[in-house]
Amino acid sequence: QNMSDAMAILHKLQTGLDVNVKFTGVRVFEYTPECIVFDLLDIPLYHGWLVDPQVADIVKAVGNCSYNQLVEKIISCKQSENSELVSEGFVAEQFLNNTATQLTYHGLCELTSAVQEGELCVFFRNNHFSTMTKYKGQLYLLVTDQGFLTEEKVVWESLHNVDGDGNFCDSEFHLRPPSDPETVYRGQQDQIDQDYLMALSLQQEQQNQEINWEQIPEGISDLELAKKLQEEEDRRASQYYQEQEQAAAQFRLYVQWGWVYFHVIFPTQQVQGAASPASTRQSGSNERKRKEPREKEREKEKNSCVLL
Repeated sequence: QNMSDAMAILHKLQTGLDVNVKFTGVRVFEYTPECIVFDLLDIPLYHGWLVDPQVADIVKAVGNCSYNQLVEKIISCKQSENSELVSEGFVAEQFLNNTATQLTYHGLCELTSAVQEGELCVFFRNNHFSTMTKYKGQLYLLVTDQGFLTEEKVVWESLHNVDGDGNFCDSEFHLRPPSDPETVYRGQQDQIDQDYLMALSLQQEQQNQEINWEQIPEGISDLELAKKLQEEEDRRASQYYQEQEQAAAQFRLYVQWGWVYFHVIFPTQQVQGAASPASTRQSGSNERKRKEPREKEREKEKNSCVLL
């Protein structure tokens, strides 16, 4: 059952996993199906967003809530007429605002104690998953920002404060400062922006065209699953091209109908050049008299244009 549940959420790896931290421990998360992937692969998942147990009012306000539960509690407390609940909601809100980096010094100390020497694990912070390890008692995060693309010697960044101001090291954990800090900073910001836009795009695409994994029978072979995935990709590609063709056809139809509309609403030549029924009842001499001005009007129409 765990394997089946894990296979059902693997496609979410391209958009991000839904994990909900609790503020009582570095390994404490609200259980969601996404956590099964880490359990099956035996990959420890950590975070450092902890409440300092020495601050009693924050401990009371936060309690054993997860992040989502705490946000709901803050909203509920603000609407309460009980002054004590209102105060708890204010304290909890202040805690979230003061720890917006999603890492506290108490959490950093707990991380340093919990992670084993040389252990490879995943660190969750600010909706990002980073590879983390411990070397000689110091925590390091794998550098993956686009700004370091040309920095071949920069591999790890130390995690020793909550402000993100770490030291860069090579693969042997020797200090290797980047050659151009300003370029690195701009690259980091660009990477964050690109990650955000990509996540939004993939999430929107997933919501519009999501595979119904519940309908896939259990015990399906890898080959059959690959065929189903390929069929789904082919269907999406076909739908995309059909939408493009429909859009182009609508545009052509719009142009054509716009041209027809122009000739129907403004039939200048037909109206101005049409013969009056009364002219058939006139004598031949009167017709000859009227032909001259009509011909002049037609010549005038050929050399004129209509402004809308």
